[in-house]
Amino acid sequence: MVVIQDIDRPVLGSFWGEVNANIHKALGCVGTVTDGSVRDLNEVKEVGFHFFASCVSVSHAYVHLVDVGVPVTVGGLMVKPGNLIMGDLHGILSIPLEFAKDVSRAAQLVEDWERPIIDFCKSKTFTIEGLKERYLSARPTWPPGK
Repeated sequence: MVVIQDIDRPVLGSFWGEVNANIHKALGCVGTVTDGSVRDLNEVKEVGFHFFASCVSVSHAYVHLVDVGVPVTVGGLMVKPGNLIMGDLHGILSIPLEFAKDVSRAAQLVEDWERPIIDFCKSKTFTIEGLKERYLSARPTWPPGK
């Protein structure tokens, strides 16, 4: 994953498009996180490269790299080289490496708690009392068992 802090304010153009996505994918990257803009969304999606960006723009920019391999702040998140970052369509977060092994188990814990509540809310047997009972009785704790 390549993380780029865009120092232009306002953001005027994009470093990231079809060309840089293909270059960086060939270098072994799966995506980028930037507080700058991106473009060529359809072409980049076809390549299988992922964009996490603040906006979309129509144009290239006069881009030059100021520094490489240094901590940056993107969207209020400080990212240092080597950090584990995780993202989805809602945004990104940084996971301390000492917790990386627990991410899958923690996600499953939340899903195991939420899914029965969602299913109950969609059922014909839904009641406020039943919701309270399900919601309050099974709240997950971390680590499990505490």
